[in-house]
This record gives sequence, C-alpha cells and structure tokens, in this order.
Amino acid sequence: MLWRNYWRKFVNYFMFSMTGLCALATVGVLFFILGYLVWHGGSSLSWAFLTHLPTPVGEAGGGMANAIVGTAKLLLLASAFGIPIGFLGGVYLAEFGGRLFPFVVRYTADLLNGVPSIVMGIFAYTIVVLPMKHFSTLAGGLALGVMMIPIAVRSTEEALRTVPPMLREGGLALGASKWRTIATVVVPAARKGIVTGIILDMARVSGETAPLLFTAFSNQFWSPGWNQPTASLPVMVYTYAISPYEDWHKQAWAGGLVLLTLVLVANVAARLFVSGRSAH
Repeated sequence: MLWRNYWRKFVNYFMFSMTGLCALATVGVLFFILGYLVWHGGSSLSWAFLTHLPTPVGEAGGGMANAIVGTAKLLLLASAFGIPIGFLGGVYLAEFGGRLFPFVVRYTADLLNGVPSIVMGIFAYTIVVLPMKHFSTLAGGLALGVMMIPIAVRSTEEALRTVPPMLREGGLALGASKWRTIATVVVPAARKGIVTGIILDMARVSGETAPLLFTAFSNQFWSPGWNQPTASLPVMVYTYAISPYEDWHKQAWAGGLVLLTLVLVANVAARLFVSGRSAH
C-alpha cells in the first residue's frame, strides 16, 4: 500500500510538471514571436508609418496607412456579413434544432471551416469580381465574411449550450415566449463565450492573404468607398516580404507587428468590455 501511495504522488507531480511545462512552452512561443516582430519591425515603426502612404522604391520613409484603413474596412464589411448569419445559425442549432437538419448544418459548417482560404478567394472572385469586372473592397469583405460564418455558428452554439437549462425553464415559467427567453436570458448569460468566439473569428480572418489577392487585390493609394481595390495589411506584408528591397523587408516586419498589435488590442478591449458588463 505504501509503494502505491508513493507511485500516485509521483504520477501526480510528474503530470503537474508536464502540464506546467507545456503551458510555459505555449506562452514562450507567443512571446518569442512577439519579441521577434518587435526586434525586426520596431525600428521601422513610427508615426509616419501609421499615417503616410507607401513611397516609390528608392525613396526613404513611407508607410501603410492605406493598408491599415483598408484592413479595417474589410473586417467591418466581413463582420457585418458573417457574424449575424453565424450568430443566428448558432442560436437555431442550440435552441430550435432537431436532429437531421442540425446535423447537416454542423457537418457543413465544419466542412466549410476546413476549406482552404484560397478556395474562398476563387469563390468570391467568380461571383463578385468577374460579374463586376474589377476588384473591390466589397468582394474582399464577402470572401472574409463567408470564412467567418462557420466559426461564428459553432462558437455561438457551444456558448449557448453551456447555459444551464434551469434559466430557460425559469424564463418560460414566468410567461415569456421562447424567443424572449433566448434574447433576454440565454444570450446574455452566454455573452462571454459568444464574444470570445467572435473575437477569435475576426482574428482568424484578419491575417488572411490568399482570398484578398483574388478579390480586394491591392492599392498604393487611398481607396474611397467600397467599389474599388483596396490595400490590406496581409497583402502589403506579403508583397513587401517577397520583394528584393531591404527597406521593404523592414516595413513588412513593421506591418506584421501592427497587424498582431491590432488583434491583441481587440482581444483586450473585448475582455475588458465583458468584464465590465459582468461587474454590473
């Protein structure tokens, strides 16, 4: 009996140490990437980089202001298209679904989530760019929006399923309709999971390059409206990184640092928002 007790303690300490080591390795990889980006891109990051347009090859200075604005426009359009569809689809699967149809929807969402992003770009190119006969912000936003739908569906469904059934039963017992119970009781109770899923959704598509090469393409200048080609940070980083110019390489590192920083800021802001709502 004594050796079994020693063995259980050994296994407990060993597994605790291994899980701690794996957690440390995960955090270490993240900080290594952040440090690498700061080391290579920090020297090129300046106020001019954030507010100026790109300069021709050989000229000093320049920035990616048009790409930053273009990325924001693309994410705004993609969110306006993909999040409502994914959110309502997740609500239906969690609260109203039966057996066969929800199974088909879940399987389709998982399959769509595994489709390569370049295929999404070709899809948007075929249904938007070819009929319009030109690249546009609208086509890029549509491609990213379609990519957001399956993640929004599955994350919303999983978040809603964590809400205890007694909350639903309490709302119905008070005389509220099912839709009112979902809107005023279930969804607020699951808002942390829903917001987290949406943030991960936006973070995933914010770094996509292949779909934008087929749809939004790029632009060296400002792109007013939604019907013209627009620059974006992923495409600019890709273009500058494969160029033979050292100055462009430095700006590519700075663009990657800006893109990662924007994703981190969005995550922190959403966490603070959810924590503030929970405190009240």
